[in-house]
Amino acid sequence: MMSTMKNKLFAALGSALLMLGASAPAAAADTLRIGIAAEPYPPFTYKASDGGWTGFEVELSEAICARIEHDCKITPTSWSGIIPALNSNKIDIIMTSMSITEERDKVIDFTDPYYYTLGAYVAEKGMNLDPPEDLSGKTVGVQAATTHANFARQELRDIAADIRIYDKQEQVNRDLMAGRIDVMLADQIAMGEFVKRDEAQNYGIKGMTPKHPAFGEGIGIGLREGEEELQKTLSEAIHTVIDNGTCGELSQKYFDQDICGG
Repeated sequence: MMSTMKNKLFAALGSALLMLGASAPAAAADTLRIGIAAEPYPPFTYKASDGGWTGFEVELSEAICARIEHDCKITPTSWSGIIPALNSNKIDIIMTSMSITEERDKVIDFTDPYYYTLGAYVAEKGMNLDPPEDLSGKTVGVQAATTHANFARQELRDIAADIRIYDKQEQVNRDLMAGRIDVMLADQIAMGEFVKRDEAQNYGIKGMTPKHPAFGEGIGIGLREGEEELQKTLSEAIHTVIDNGTCGELSQKYFDQDICGG
């Protein structure tokens, strides 16, 4: 008798638990911590008036996360330490204009590229400059740990350019406008936005770099090695937001041109 009652009690409890499980809300989507450079890099990543992060890559990351049904959290990280932060699990992916290069590919993996860009030389509009030949004897500023710094070391030292390395791009911008360097070399899209600034009205793009191995295969999302499923999912999402026009719309919003694709 007691055994029968226990069996009935356990059966009723089991049914109740099954019903509770069926009616419980689904678990919250996984949150991806998106590493961006803590140093603002407008119009790709920068702080809005409300203190939150915005920009082309911030909005594009939101579109990609919506596509793969993940919650995302923007996680600013020092540019020079962003790959170690990824590999030590402080962030989950890198989405901050990082070029896919052979050197980086040795320590992290990348998705397919979502845009490609060259380097631009910026100097005073009145300067007679036809780079790279006219860079001999000039001081050229570049940001450290970038493809532009690698290109400068490989291609500009032989023409006797004085290469000056900076931790942050805004430091390069300020030293150019203060006359402490003659020329700066940086991403062509970011420099197109820079010369539109009121304080930079006396500066212009004086030339472009050629395609070069230092610039890699384009800009992709960085992730830890061995995460093939996430890599595939993110690459598929990149192709989707390019094909359905989402990336192009954001590109037009921030750059007045479509930079999407590899």
